[in-house]
Amino acid sequence: MADEHSDTTPVWIENSALTAPALLGAAAGLLLGDLMHRGARRGVGIGLGALGVAALLPFVVGGVAGLVTGPRSRHGVRKKIQRIRDVGIGSPAYDEVDEELREQGLI
Repeated sequence: MADEHSDTTPVWIENSALTAPALLGAAAGLLLGDLMHRGARRGVGIGLGALGVAALLPFVVGGVAGLVTGPRSRHGVRKKIQRIRDVGIGSPAYDEVDEELREQGLI
């Protein structure tokens, strides 16, 4: 139960968020550097930039999903209240009194 409330981010999201700045920096370096031919430099730079954006995408999607369904959003509050209500329902097939009477041999 305590694990439900902890905010654990998957490792692959953290790795992609850490990789994105390096890829974006490499893309900027290639776009601004004069070591390669202009056409090759532009293609490699755009490709690395696209990889950097793609690496940041899971982090951004996770953040937006947390805002929409998080514990402080309207939807998150409704979900939490519904879970609390559902816990009180219990299992209709199990009756403690009947079980106790069967164990004692009275039913």
